Amino acid sequence: MKRGYIAFILVILSIQFVTAQFTLDGQFRPRAEYRNGFQTLIPDAADAGFAINTRSRLNAAYTTETFKVFLSLQDVSVWGENAQIIPVDSNDSFSIFEAWASLKLGGDWSTKLGRQVISYDDQRFFGGLDWAQQGRNHDLAKLSYKGEKFVFDLGLAFNQDLDGNGGPLFGFQNQGTAYPANNPFQYKTMQFVYLRQQWEHFSGSFLAVNTGFQNFDDADVADGVNNTFTLGTHLNYKKGSFGAAANAFIQGGKFFTGLDIIGAYLLGLDLSYKASSTVGLGLGVELISGDDTSTAGETEAFLPTFGTNHKFNGFMDYFYVGNHVNSVGLFDIHASANFKLGEKSSLLAKVLNFSGDQDLPSGETALGTEIDLVFSQQFKGYALKIGYSHLFPADGMYELKGVAEADAADSQNWAWAMLIIKPKLFSTEKKEK
Repeated sequence: MKRGYIAFILVILSIQFVTAQFTLDGQFRPRAEYRNGFQTLIPDAADAGFAINTRSRLNAAYTTETFKVFLSLQDVSVWGENAQIIPVDSNDSFSIFEAWASLKLGGDWSTKLGRQVISYDDQRFFGGLDWAQQGRNHDLAKLSYKGEKFVFDLGLAFNQDLDGNGGPLFGFQNQGTAYPANNPFQYKTMQFVYLRQQWEHFSGSFLAVNTGFQNFDDADVADGVNNTFTLGTHLNYKKGSFGAAANAFIQGGKFFTGLDIIGAYLLGLDLSYKASSTVGLGLGVELISGDDTSTAGETEAFLPTFGTNHKFNGFMDYFYVGNHVNSVGLFDIHASANFKLGEKSSLLAKVLNFSGDQDLPSGETALGTEIDLVFSQQFKGYALKIGYSHLFPADGMYELKGVAEADAADSQNWAWAMLIIKPKLFSTEKKEK
């Protein structure tokens, strides 16, 4: 009888795989980092930090004619942070990075439900944050239309916190539970619309986002939400050796801390030129509004909330990477050169000059200059990247980071090396009925 059940299950599975495709792949990405001024100025008396951290992912996808299911399991850990010969992972580093189902609704319409990555255009406002080992995801429902040259997305999210006292319905109260406050990534609700149109050499997109953050009254009791509204566009032109990309965003409503947002904005322009088959050049500028501190209860500071901010404003992450929130803003002028060194190797060199959009209390605006270098080498089956960054702080940077120039280390730098392996473990061929 048991053999009969096993045979029956095998037959069902074989029928399924005739009209469906199953893939299993992974990623192993260790990265060693030497931090001697990463994200903030290091004092002269402090020791540089060195550690190796690893992202390990296992991805499974099951695709049929009408739906697709995707699951990504992830572990992010620092070498040595778990004690040996213990039965559990003491750092809680294991998580589900993505878990979603995509359903075809007919024609060019579909919907995706569950934990997923939201990434648009150059990732200035919505990005997957792939540089960070943990990445960024969202729990939401998305309705999509994808034509040949036109894309429309509508996203809806409602996040709920667990009730520590044990609510009647899976641990949260029927009337709703407060969500964590004072964190721009812990939103309670979100709605967004994204439109993108492609032409021969030009594309343009429009993004409208409303993000609601849990508000608390003076007694620390949940009291509604603070809604931040963001509108923006991304324009991209590419013809021959020349390219141009522009961003323009405005924000209003209330900051996640409850401050009124008055006229916050982000403006950016990047030009690119392929000088030869081995050299690509870039030149750009970005202005992000800061708070002028003139009026209590208000802020003029723009926050690129869900962007891949490591990609912008210097790889040393001095701005908008868990920092520089509701501060003096940023004026960033940068130039870059990308050299193709061989068939599978390249070198990126970039220089950025920073200053504040608003004056610091001392009247200073100059923040400093950063130089970034990244060497990339592709091998058969894996890739290696090595980076070095150096910051030359100006007087304003010492004031901004709260480190006296006399107490700061003479050299502020950061170096890293990362190995990337993406094995394809298993795949079935999708066949027609």
